Amino acid sequence: MGPHGVKAVFFDLDNTLVDTAAAGRRAIEEVMKALQSRHRYGEGEARAICEKVQAKLLKECHDPAKMGITDLRISHWEEAIRETTGGEAKRGVAAECYFLWKTTRLQHLTLAEATRGMLRELRKGLRLLLLTNGDRQTQREKIEACACQPYFDAIVVGGEQKEEKPAPSIFHYCCDLLGVQPAECVMVGDSLDTDIQGGLNAGLKATVWLNKAMTTPGDTSPVPHYTISSVLDLPAVLEEMERKINAQFGTDHMASSKEAR
Repeated sequence: MGPHGVKAVFFDLDNTLVDTAAAGRRAIEEVMKALQSRHRYGEGEARAICEKVQAKLLKECHDPAKMGITDLRISHWEEAIRETTGGEAKRGVAAECYFLWKTTRLQHLTLAEATRGMLRELRKGLRLLLLTNGDRQTQREKIEACACQPYFDAIVVGGEQKEEKPAPSIFHYCCDLLGVQPAECVMVGDSLDTDIQGGLNAGLKATVWLNKAMTTPGDTSPVPHYTISSVLDLPAVLEEMERKINAQFGTDHMASSKEAR
């Protein structure tokens, strides 16, 4: 982009660049099979255990100072087994379930070739930064699994910072890393509450919401500047932004020229 346009783009990771939800579903399927074949749980019991774990993950509040992420997530499986069966859960079975889920999910976290190509092209003229919320260990393992490091000038994990998205501080930290101003940056992500609200809070030039299902947000939801159904639509949005910026610059330049006469 030109000197008056965007200089940097911040990307979310989960369900923006990689389909974490789909990888998670594949992982749950594998654990359900293992619970039935290796540990003789009925299909209904196995499904109930997995559903309880998924609910616990959604509500998860992790304090690394109190418990490591591995112990916390094994305890999710342990509790789910106990709640479903009414009996004592074996820690070993819970640990087996967790590691099978984790390994399978990581195996299915891939950065699509089309996405890689888009990032390579964008990086020719822009600085790119990966900004992801979450536990340090968990997110770094995902980053390693999908091998996305070569496509970014910097990677920032929320769990390694004082505050995560949507706090303005983490966005301003990212700007400092790249040597750019908030008004020169765009945030791209699938979460209205963290990615879009965070970009708005930090005063970024624009926010781009990835809404794959093209659902209608609630009345109280933050309003993104742009909405796309595929991350591959981003270059077209950036081109549109550049046209608007250049047109505005041309108008302002003409106005100032007339005033100088």
